[in-house]
Amino acid sequence: MSSTPLKAAILVVSTTAAKDPSTDAAGATLRNVLEQDGRGQWVVAESKIVSDVITEIQRQITLWTDEANNAVNLIVTTGGTGFSIADHTPEAVTPLLHKHAPGLVHGMLAASLSVTPFAMMSRPVAGVRNQTVIITLPGSPKGAKENLQAVIKTLPHACLQAVGVNSRALHSGGVKKLEQETGVNNNQHHHHHHHHSHGHGHSHGHDNLVRHQPPPSSSTPSELKSNDPALGPSRRHRSSPYPMISVPDALSQIKSHIPTPTTTTLPVSPSLVGSVLATSITAQSPVPAFRASIVDGYAVVPPPDGNLQGTFPVVAISHASPSSPLQELQQGQIARITTGAPLPPGATSVIMVEDTTVVTLTEDGKEEKEVAINATNVKAGENVREIGSDIQAGTTILQKGEQISSVGGEIGLLSAVGVSEVQVYKKPIIGVLSTGDEIVEHSKPDPLQHGEVRDTNRPTLISAAQGAGYEVVDLGIVSDKPGSLEETLRSALRQVDLLITTGGVSMGELDLLKPTIERSLGGTIHFGRVNMKPGKPTTFATVPVKNNDGERVEKVVFSLPGNPASALVTFHLFVLPALHHMSGIEPVGLAKVPVSLSHDFQLDPQRPEYHRAIVSVGKDGVLTATSTGGQRSSKVGSMKGANALLCMPGGKEPLRKGDKVDALLMSGIRSDV
Repeated sequence: MSSTPLKAAILVVSTTAAKDPSTDAAGATLRNVLEQDGRGQWVVAESKIVSDVITEIQRQITLWTDEANNAVNLIVTTGGTGFSIADHTPEAVTPLLHKHAPGLVHGMLAASLSVTPFAMMSRPVAGVRNQTVIITLPGSPKGAKENLQAVIKTLPHACLQAVGVNSRALHSGGVKKLEQETGVNNNQHHHHHHHHSHGHGHSHGHDNLVRHQPPPSSSTPSELKSNDPALGPSRRHRSSPYPMISVPDALSQIKSHIPTPTTTTLPVSPSLVGSVLATSITAQSPVPAFRASIVDGYAVVPPPDGNLQGTFPVVAISHASPSSPLQELQQGQIARITTGAPLPPGATSVIMVEDTTVVTLTEDGKEEKEVAINATNVKAGENVREIGSDIQAGTTILQKGEQISSVGGEIGLLSAVGVSEVQVYKKPIIGVLSTGDEIVEHSKPDPLQHGEVRDTNRPTLISAAQGAGYEVVDLGIVSDKPGSLEETLRSALRQVDLLITTGGVSMGELDLLKPTIERSLGGTIHFGRVNMKPGKPTTFATVPVKNNDGERVEKVVFSLPGNPASALVTFHLFVLPALHHMSGIEPVGLAKVPVSLSHDFQLDPQRPEYHRAIVSVGKDGVLTATSTGGQRSSKVGSMKGANALLCMPGGKEPLRKGDKVDALLMSGIRSDV
């Protein structure tokens, strides 16, 4: 192979992207493939976007291929290869080719067909013009990447032949040597079906698992590494390389590796509910800002002895609405005033309307002219709300770290002092993804085929995350194929701050999440097994990702078990505390309360169990817990009605009715009264 990098050009065929280049994602994807998968043999010399018009496509390709001194070695196009009436790339490229390359076309189609049968709807073209190899790729970033990855290791060889390198020298040593030099691996690995147990099928965590040998001792940290899918099923781990850690240790790992909260400024509105203040809030003005009446009545200037007896003229009216300043009230005069209205200058007290009698009306009969009052010992300040009596200027009304509740008190305080926006900790955006070839949409109207499983986890986890107050991106279902899973995870981590996946975390050959996170994404798995029931294979990882500013940041991945009960229990036990850490919420996690068992509970002999239960309060004020029934990890019905997880120790002897345990509350306590 040549030691000098070969020159590649990328041509994006898209009428939309030609008008707005920011809509193109495929071009950057292909550049990454050439740079990352090209073994250092490529430099992207040119990149252009043209409309899906035959003449524009041909003009750009000939500019790159027909200049003897400046021709590129490879042109990859993306877009315009489908059946749409606007897809013209094959029609533009085919007449330009001097030699056709059906083998490259076959290689790309074979790779795509292993991912989806819809690949047969693509119309790729490949060949050589002058000394330049040209291949056409689909317009979707995912499809373009898969097609280019399928042939990229053979393209340097093709390009060298196209520019006239001696074929005898190029092929000396035979095909095996050529395969070794290009890094082509001809080993074929056979994939077998496995189950993620989204409600049915074989469970990764069922009761009564039978093992005939004791498990090996925990791996040391230096041994930690997931299965390498390239080695095939016969060489995968027989036991998990990840040490079994306790739930407290898992929570400690989450706290240590979760990114610190970031801040944002938001307007004061109901959308603030659930946010945590990143700074303390100080009142810039008092509340109320003026002396106000707390009753409907009459503002007065009582004499020094406090006796107000007789008939008094009504000289003004003060309403609880903006108005021009009132004239100063003199002793012997009164002003009608409504609740919340400002006192006229000079007034010191308010007499309630109930303590007065109307004597005369104005000529039009619409207002009071004279009012009789018979009050003694009237003091200054009666029925008056003084300036700053609710909130004084300069006082701290809300502390940093306080959470804005849905009760309304915090929003009310902020509104009262005129705060229009506040700095809060940014809530992370969550993505939820299901994995597995056997998983189908829960809404599928047709009867399930043999082996198909409805996706219960994704809608369940989305509702739980939204109920906790977070924005959620539904990422759908991804198949058990390394390339497809990697591309989906990469795309997801660009969109969200925390990714939740379910399934694919156990020991099967198609349990690919851990290998993809570690080996393909360069992530770190901080724990891969937890000593608990249900949820033993729960995995927590962080993955480095570039943000919009080009900075490398850590994104969080929780790979939860596929069994529905396991997924929901581990969400509440591990994901929720992580979300609280990232949102600035303290204390993190579910509230813990002691409860009394309402009946006997069997324990798991080996692992602590988080038993789904209903906690209620009786007339005596005692909190009691009742099991929701069978606790098998695949039994989604065990979560129905549950408002708590009972923290049950492992042991052979049952806990008896009346024994005390801790309960983690997932929702409000029920009342038996």
